[in-house]
Amino acid sequence: MKIGFIGAGKMGEAIISRLIKSAGLDAADISVCDINHDRVSELKQHHGISVRENNAVVADSAGIIFLAVKPQDMDSVLEEISGHMNKRHVVISIAAGKRLSSIHALLPGAGVIVRVMPNIATLVAEGMSAFCAGSAMSDSQRQMVVGLLSSFGKVIELPEEQFDAVTALSGSGPAFFAHFLNAMIKGGQDLGLTPDAAALLAQQTMLGTARLITEEIFSAERLIEAVASAKGTTEAGMKVLAEAPINNIVAKTLRAAAERSKELSA
Repeated sequence: MKIGFIGAGKMGEAIISRLIKSAGLDAADISVCDINHDRVSELKQHHGISVRENNAVVADSAGIIFLAVKPQDMDSVLEEISGHMNKRHVVISIAAGKRLSSIHALLPGAGVIVRVMPNIATLVAEGMSAFCAGSAMSDSQRQMVVGLLSSFGKVIELPEEQFDAVTALSGSGPAFFAHFLNAMIKGGQDLGLTPDAAALLAQQTMLGTARLITEEIFSAERLIEAVASAKGTTEAGMKVLAEAPINNIVAKTLRAAAERSKELSA
């Protein structure tokens, strides 16, 4: 399996690293091109991948192409590789806001085009990736794409019309969770904890809570019930949360992010 990367930023490197470590791909079968030559030299040194002199050579040497460039640079990259596309190519774009139709218009010769919305947790192999693809995708190609994306986190296939919601929930979501985490840490400090102690307590509690839910020990609702014993400390805090319009705030936050995503994709 020959895989090419056009663009080698942090997200691109995170995916490359997991494809080698988790998916078991041979680093020599991964080729990379980026306008920052120092960057690709660094990747070659750290991961052993192959460096290509331009994007067209990447397209010629690989059957699977990851487009990991900034959205504003995408059109020029697509124009550069368009003449090198054929029906064997599977093109996977992680550029935010670039719809399948706009990519297909510039790569009419490509076999399958896949749009992926990963998130920053890809950097620690705990990413959440949603993908959609054109109708030309076969079952075997779908399995291959899911296998690649699964090497750096969880994967879900969704229709493209839901990608603004995906962007708001999982794309922007890490910042929203981090905002609440910072509030928890600040609240702990206000109660007399040192900054280091408050941070450790809040961070590990957030991590442990996520694992209890993702490993299906509890649903979110059941976890609340399990912790909030009658007339206890958790119940006292939950009463305050119940009185605050937190559900409305979260809904408005996600809607604002989704609306902005829709504007950027227009």
